[in-house]
Amino acid sequence: MSLTYEICIDSTAGAVAAEQAGAQRVELCAALFEGGLTPTLGTVEATLAAVSSIRVHVIIRPRGGDFVFDRYEIEAMERDVEAVREAGAHGVVIGALTPQGEVDEEVAKRLIGAAEGLSVTFHRAFDMAADPFAALETLVALGVDRVLTSGQDSTALEGAPLIASLVERAGDRLVVMPGGGITPRNAGRVVEATGAREIHFAALVDEPSPVVHRNPYPYMGGELRQSEFVRRVTSGALVSEVIAAAGA
Repeated sequence: MSLTYEICIDSTAGAVAAEQAGAQRVELCAALFEGGLTPTLGTVEATLAAVSSIRVHVIIRPRGGDFVFDRYEIEAMERDVEAVREAGAHGVVIGALTPQGEVDEEVAKRLIGAAEGLSVTFHRAFDMAADPFAALETLVALGVDRVLTSGQDSTALEGAPLIASLVERAGDRLVVMPGGGITPRNAGRVVEATGAREIHFAALVDEPSPVVHRNPYPYMGGELRQSEFVRRVTSGALVSEVIAAAGA
């Protein structure tokens, strides 16, 4: 069985690069520095119009930080799911936890209901769950299609033992998809160690900004910041390297 490759992207150009490199699916986000937030509807629509064969799944996450959401955030997520579904997205990527680290079933049910049959992935909120096996069974019961996880560790390679156990426990009930720190150097080892049939990774490289006039004094974010004059872009060549390194 061949592997399925999902690329984490933050732009329409990233989707085009992933498609040309042979990936089957993208997770479309904004603000990857925050771990991925809901992209604008305009970005979703532009991306769907720019690609032809690759599937576009859209993350639904209103802010960075924890995965415990208030009523206003839940309402916003529900409306975002409806909006990207109406735009033609192929799937949504969701996640919500209780303060005790359990899957928030009520929130998940609302978002799955709003998706109305779209493919549903539970994102790396899973890695903050108190009991990963109990969380897995909850997601199976909810009818989620896949869960993205680093095995509750800093990278998928380090979390490979837990991921392998989750893959075995899940069987054919849902897809357990490793993600987090997957590179050409370790992709093959992650696949071999986990038995996973889908993997998730970003393929970002630095690209100089085209800006000629540069004022070095103001900046557009908090004190911890990235340069205003470097862009992080999805590299089709790097996507191809990881696919080749995964060996399937």
